[in-house]
Amino acid sequence: MSKNFRRLFQDSPSLLLVLDEALVCRDLSKAWRDRLALPPTAQVPISAAELFDPADDSVSLDQLRAVVRDGSAIVDAKVGLLTADGTIQARMAAWRFQDADNENPLLMVVATDIGEFDRTLAEFSQLQTVHQLILDAAGEGIYGLDSAGRTTFGNAATTEILGWQIDDVHGRLAHDMHHHSHVDGSSYPREECPIYAALKDGEVHRVDSEVFWHADGSAIPVEYTSTPIMQDGRPTGAVVVFRDISKRKEIERQREAAYEEIKGLKEQLEQERDYLRDEINVTVNFGEIIGESQALKRTLAQIEAVARTTASVLILGESGVGKEMIARAIHTKSDRADKPLVKVNCASIPKDLFESEFFGHVRGAFTGAHQDRVGRLQLADGGTLFLDEVGEIPMSQQGKLLRALQEGEFERVGDDKTVSVDVRVVAATNRDLMDEIKAGRFREDLFYRLSVFPVEVPPLRDRLNDVAPLAFRFLEQICRELGREPLRMTQKQLSALKQHDWPGNIRELKNVIERAVISSTGGRLRLDLAMPNVSAETSMSTEQSAAELPEFMTIAEFKDLEKANIAAALRHADWKIWGPDGAAELLGMKPSTLTYQMKAFDIVKHR
Repeated sequence: MSKNFRRLFQDSPSLLLVLDEALVCRDLSKAWRDRLALPPTAQVPISAAELFDPADDSVSLDQLRAVVRDGSAIVDAKVGLLTADGTIQARMAAWRFQDADNENPLLMVVATDIGEFDRTLAEFSQLQTVHQLILDAAGEGIYGLDSAGRTTFGNAATTEILGWQIDDVHGRLAHDMHHHSHVDGSSYPREECPIYAALKDGEVHRVDSEVFWHADGSAIPVEYTSTPIMQDGRPTGAVVVFRDISKRKEIERQREAAYEEIKGLKEQLEQERDYLRDEINVTVNFGEIIGESQALKRTLAQIEAVARTTASVLILGESGVGKEMIARAIHTKSDRADKPLVKVNCASIPKDLFESEFFGHVRGAFTGAHQDRVGRLQLADGGTLFLDEVGEIPMSQQGKLLRALQEGEFERVGDDKTVSVDVRVVAATNRDLMDEIKAGRFREDLFYRLSVFPVEVPPLRDRLNDVAPLAFRFLEQICRELGREPLRMTQKQLSALKQHDWPGNIRELKNVIERAVISSTGGRLRLDLAMPNVSAETSMSTEQSAAELPEFMTIAEFKDLEKANIAAALRHADWKIWGPDGAAELLGMKPSTLTYQMKAFDIVKHR
């Protein structure tokens, strides 16, 4: 070995060793001498057995002899080295070489102390484990990207949310794995991806609503933040933090569905409110059946008999006799009185809108159906459905109506969902339905379904004794509605009303009274202007006749007289209402009617 090479060899900071073919040390570098605590120039023959840890069988002495003998090399072998302070772990390479000053081959050994490296590696591994535990403790998904967008790490939540196995996706482009498509399946170009934008502009990008794709191909609604990792002012990677918002989306969907349902219910309630408002107005105007004629009493007896049953009722009578009022009386006296009474005027519904009006429709069912609508049949659920002018129902719709009434269920127009209802049916008509059946304009099966219990309402000409109380009631009511002072009706005017045959029945009577009130001035009722067959003399009374014999009285006077008459009968009967010689018998009225009148006039015994 030349002097220069020997000097370089001995002064090397690396662990260098030359062994002869007997595995005896010929030379050591300074670094190895320092590990063995040998003097710099000491020539101490040291065998390989004193340099290598015999307990470490990674490299044996036989392997070293084989290198000298065969010329094979040992590369990067782990080995234990003996030092003055104990044993160190090292990585070793050994090969044979020929020295010019020595005929026999020699063995060069180069070793690197890896003990510090192993300690550093262990510390790094421990630190990495701690960091991974911290990441895995986070509820949000967290993964890292390098500058090219390849996955560098991920936490347990990422695996749970996206189905990734981090080892499988490490080094792969994250965008291609989970962000390659929009929610509708259309391509999501990588250059438009906010996650990758953080790698370009170094800005934090936040997205509130997108989807990541699960490993199984399903879409996961997420919100995420992509934060760049900056080094020397340049982005070298990014950290993505994301959250699964599936539950929030479901809650939002349920909230929207609930809102739509509430909106629909609101619209339904508004329809019911408007409908019931009209019903209240009608009830206020026609809330009592007025009259004491025998013909009316027979009708009232029929109402009493059928009201509390569930039987369908067909009300028959001429136009204007008050069929709707009879229907209301049946509903009011039934067990369904606290439920709605819903009216369908079959004559006023266009043929092509009958099904929608009756059964309802869903939005988009036909042109103009901009929102869901509840039909009258569903509005009447639990209550009573009044089919006014039932003979006007189109033949094409009668079968659908029959099915709905028989089965108690139907489908709204444009909907495949069956709606079940519990409805009691009361129908009314001024037509002879048997003639309509013979003419092929009305279904016989529908007729028998509706006419389980027919009720005949008498025309006004058959109950002339009821004209006077009806006229007084209409006069009082119309004056109040029109803001007029109370008008007086004379006996001659009442006689003229009774002599009329009233083809329009009660509706005609009300119209006559209303025309008379509108035509009147002062305190006199001008009935002659409302009824051509009544003379002006009938509408007027002289002061002399008024002084000699009162021809009329005010509504208030009439009520006072009626109240006084009832009170007198009660006193005469010693306040006995029911039974023989009772006040009801004396007055010729039902005890229930007398009780009602006593409440109306506030008549009590102590008064």
